[in-house]
Amino acid sequence: MRLVLASGNRGKLAELRGLLGDLPLSLQALGDFTAEAAEETAPSFVENAILKARHAAAASGLPALADDSGLEVDALAGAPGVHSARYAGPAADDAANRARLLQQLANVPADQRTARFRCVLVYLRHVADPWPQIFSGTWEGRIALTEAGQHGFGYDPLFWLPEHGCTAAQLDPADKARLSHRAQAAQALRAFLQAQLA
Repeated sequence: MRLVLASGNRGKLAELRGLLGDLPLSLQALGDFTAEAAEETAPSFVENAILKARHAAAASGLPALADDSGLEVDALAGAPGVHSARYAGPAADDAANRARLLQQLANVPADQRTARFRCVLVYLRHVADPWPQIFSGTWEGRIALTEAGQHGFGYDPLFWLPEHGCTAAQLDPADKARLSHRAQAAQALRAFLQAQLA
């Protein structure tokens, strides 16, 4: 079974390939079919994921999987939220987004820096699928005062996990693949796909 991932983010593609790797499917990048990304104009992760999945299904003619995820910081009223990938501007990279987050939280004490990663995965059988399948996961933590760790991507070097005493970027990748918001959503997706492929 061939699926297209509605994302140009290589980190997400690698992570999802790892999480779904033992299923009899091939997860392909949207870039294999089009250079045009979907416009993420919706106010929620679910709505943006559906927009992206429909765009990818239309571009590829394949069933589509879309991931919309981001970081919600309580002291910032849930920001950056759906704007996580572009927090420091439309052309921002991960480092710029992390720098802006640290600047926004400069005067917030450590015990008030609670946050969570949220992930929504949407699966569409085809572009006109009237019943998108939606899977979600959340991962609670805090925003560290400084960056640490070499693994992961995005905000991982700032996402402090009190119960592990390290950031998400310091976790062994196998542990992240078991604990993360994306892992939680992918486990539910796996169960669904296994039933479809049986």
